[in-house]
Amino acid sequence: MAEPTANEGQSLTRNQGAVLSALKGADKPLTAYDILGLPKIRKAGLKAPLTIYRALDKLMDQGLVHRIESLNAFVHCDHGPHDHATGFLICSDCGRTLEVHLDDCEDHLAGRAREQGFAVDAVKVEMTGRCPDCAAAEAARSRTS
Repeated sequence: MAEPTANEGQSLTRNQGAVLSALKGADKPLTAYDILGLPKIRKAGLKAPLTIYRALDKLMDQGLVHRIESLNAFVHCDHGPHDHATGFLICSDCGRTLEVHLDDCEDHLAGRAREQGFAVDAVKVEMTGRCPDCAAAEAARSRTS
C-alpha cells in the first residue's frame, strides 16, 4: 500500500515510508545496516539489507534522501526534492550533518571542470569539521586546560 508524501504527489511504498521515517528521526547519517537494526524497522517487517538498499535507492531517486559518500551513510533531505548541488557539513566529533545548497559553487566547479574538458554528471561536496556545539565544547576545554 502506498502512502502519499508532501512532495508533488509522489507516493511511497510501506518500506520506503519506514526507511524515510527512520532517517527523519535520526540525529546523524545512518548506514543501511544502522537502519536495519532499528526496532521500528524490524517491527515494520524489514529484515534484509537488500530491502533497505532498494528503499534507499528509490528515495534518492525521488530526492528525499541523500547519500553521504565519505560515510557510506544516508540522510533525509531537509529541503525536499531539488535539482541543484548540495553540500554537507559533517561534524567529525558527534557525526551531526548539515545540508547546505551550493548554487553558486556548482556553477563555478562545473565551469572549471568544463575548462578541462570534463563532463560533469553531479557535484557533491562534503566538508568535515566541528559543529557549533562541538566547537564550543572544544573551546571550553582549551580554556580550562
